[in-house]
Amino acid sequence: MDKETTLQTVQTEFGRLLAAVDGLDERAMSRVFYGSWGVKDILAHIAGWQHAMSASMERMARGERPTPEGVDYNDADAWNAKFTAAMAPQNATTIVADLKQSFANYMRAAKALPDDRFGEGKTINRILEASGYGHYREHLPAIEEYRATVAAAA
Repeated sequence: MDKETTLQTVQTEFGRLLAAVDGLDERAMSRVFYGSWGVKDILAHIAGWQHAMSASMERMARGERPTPEGVDYNDADAWNAKFTAAMAPQNATTIVADLKQSFANYMRAAKALPDDRFGEGKTINRILEASGYGHYREHLPAIEEYRATVAAAA
C-alpha cells in the first residue's frame, strides 16, 4: 500500500476500535474477559506499542534504524506485560486518553516519513500493520463480542 492508503487504513481501523469501546464504563472496561485482561488492558498495550513504534518511526525519519541498539521487540508477550503493568494503576478514562494521544503521535510520526518509504514489504508498512491497523483488527472482534455480552446483561 502507498502512504495515503496505508495511513487511511490505520485511521479507519483506529476509529473502529474507539467506536467499540465508546460508552463503556469503568466497571465494563476493567472486567477481565480476554485471558487476564479487560478492555482497558487491551487498550493500554495497544497504546504502549503506539508509543514504542512512534519512536521507531521518528528514528527512521532521522535515517536511523527503527529499533535502538540493544532493544528487541520480538518477545511481544514480555512487551505486552510491560505496557499493561505500566498502566494498570490508571483508570479507563486515563487509558483511553493515553491511547488517543499515542495515536496522534503515531500518525504524526508516520506522516513525517517520505512517500517513498511506503510500499509492499517496506519497513514502515510492516510497522503500521503490526502495531496499527492489524493490531486493532486483531483485538476488535473480542472487544465487540464482549461488548455484546455487556449490553445483553444490562
